[in-house]
Amino acid sequence: MNKTKIVTVAKVLPQFSCETKDIIPFVNEWLKGQDERFRRKVVKIFEGAAVDKRYGIMPIEEVFTSTSFEEKNRIYARESIKLGVEVLREALENVDWSPDSIDYIITVSCTGIMIPSLDAYLINELGLRQDIIRLPVTEMGCAAGVSGLIYARNFLKSNPNKRIALVAVESPTATFQLDDFSMANMVSAAIFGDGAACVLLSSEEEAKGPAIIGEEMYHFRNATHLMGFDLVNTGLKMILDPAVPETIANFFPDVVHPFLQKYGSDIERVDHLIFHPGGRKIVQTVEELFGALGKNIDDTREVLRLYGNMSSVTVLYVLQRFMERNPATGEQGMVLSFGPGFSAQRVLLEW
Repeated sequence: MNKTKIVTVAKVLPQFSCETKDIIPFVNEWLKGQDERFRRKVVKIFEGAAVDKRYGIMPIEEVFTSTSFEEKNRIYARESIKLGVEVLREALENVDWSPDSIDYIITVSCTGIMIPSLDAYLINELGLRQDIIRLPVTEMGCAAGVSGLIYARNFLKSNPNKRIALVAVESPTATFQLDDFSMANMVSAAIFGDGAACVLLSSEEEAKGPAIIGEEMYHFRNATHLMGFDLVNTGLKMILDPAVPETIANFFPDVVHPFLQKYGSDIERVDHLIFHPGGRKIVQTVEELFGALGKNIDDTREVLRLYGNMSSVTVLYVLQRFMERNPATGEQGMVLSFGPGFSAQRVLLEW
C-alpha cells in the first residue's frame, strides 16, 4: 500500500480582526432591547468563551448590521475565493510544487453556498490542470477538515505518485443571525471566527512529512439534532445542542480506543493530540478525559484563544503547530474532530 504523507500545512487569516473585549460594546448595543439579566448572561458567555481574538471576512460593524442572506453569501463567496487562492498559493510555495502538479483537489466549507464550488475558482486562478479531480465537501461542519484528510488518504493509498491539495475556508461570521436570540446563536457568536488552511498530501516515495497510518469515521446513532444549520430566510441558523460535551464524554472510549487498537497503537503510544477546539466546554471535557490518560491539549486551547472556532479549518491550525515543531521520528499523533451527524472523525499520524 502507498504511504500517504502530509507534506505541509499553510494558514491564512482574513483582513479584519477584533479582540473579544472590543466586541462586548456591540453585543450590549445589539441586546439593549432584551431582558437585562439575559443581556448580562450573554456578555458573560462572550467573556468566558476562552477566545481572546478572532478574524473575519467583514468588519465587526458589518457583522452587527442587518443585511440579507443574499448579501452575506455574496461576501462569503468573494472572500472565500480570495482566501482559498492565497492559502493554496502559500502551501505550494512552502514546498516548491507547481500548481499543475496537483492531481486532486478537495475543498471544504459549510458556512455559505457556492455553485460552482470553491475548487472551480482555484483551478482557474492558479492554473491547476484541466484533468484534475475535484471533491467539494460542504455539509460536514467542524469535522470536515479531518474528513478531507480521510478522503485524501483513501485516494492516495490506491494511487501511487499522486498529489492532493486540501483547502478549507470557513466564515462563520457570515452566518451570524441578528434576529435570533436563542442560546445556540449566542454561544456560536461567542466562539466562532473565520480562517483558511491548506494541507498538501502526497503518495510519492520521496515525500517528506508524517504518514497517515490509520483513519476512520464514527457515526453516533440518532444524534442528527445535536449540531448543524437550519436554512432560514435570513441565512444559516446555528443548531448547537447543550448535550454535545456530555455526548462526547459518554462515547469517548468507543471513539478513541478501538480505533487506535485497529491500527496497532494505543493511547500510551500517542504522543500528540491534535484536537479540534469546538468551544470552551468541549475543550474542558476532552481535556479531562485526555488528562486522566496523562495527555495535554495545550495547542488546541491556544488555537481557540488566538482565533476562535473556525469550523473545519481549526483542527488544521492545530496540526500546523505540530508540523512546525517537527516531532521526532516514530512519534505518533491522533487528529480528532467532532461534527454534525453527529460524528467523530479520527486520523492517526506517524512521523
